[in-house]
Amino acid sequence: MQKRKVKIDEIAGKIVSELPKGILLTTKTEDKVNTMTIGWGTVGIEWGKPVFAAYIREGRFTRKQLDRNPVFTVNIPVERTPEVRKAVGFCGSHSGRTEDKISGAGLTLVESEAVAAPAVKEFPITLECQVVFKQRQELSEIDSKFENFYPQDVDSSATGANKDAHIAYYGEIVDAYIIED
Repeated sequence: MQKRKVKIDEIAGKIVSELPKGILLTTKTEDKVNTMTIGWGTVGIEWGKPVFAAYIREGRFTRKQLDRNPVFTVNIPVERTPEVRKAVGFCGSHSGRTEDKISGAGLTLVESEAVAAPAVKEFPITLECQVVFKQRQELSEIDSKFENFYPQDVDSSATGANKDAHIAYYGEIVDAYIIED
């Protein structure tokens, strides 16, 4: 297995097109690896560095992981195969707090180059990120046309829209590659 280095500007379009369909964000603390489906994110330049901003709800297990070890990988599929769609669905509807989503989704972990969170073979386009900034979104500052994303009568443990605000984690992209067989 090889990792072919890529430039962010060469893959930014692919990231933006795949993101709304669901990609994975993977974390690791001690021996616990977790991955979650994300559909929101931003790739760009901040402070003169390439960054990926991920938006994680306050009550998610991934938030606990990131607060303990502020690194993550972003894992993007090359093709939207049935296996990829199944993994996206599984990782978006189960909690790493109570189960091993890597095993449950049938994913294969690959050691990263620069951060202590693995890549995912089945989602071979990989960004390795080091958190350089995080901030909680203030719900009162979000335009009211988006209030349906934060229904205050839906508990934090609910999948999808619930009462929790997101925390924006800005990860400096310290490595980018495509895993190849």
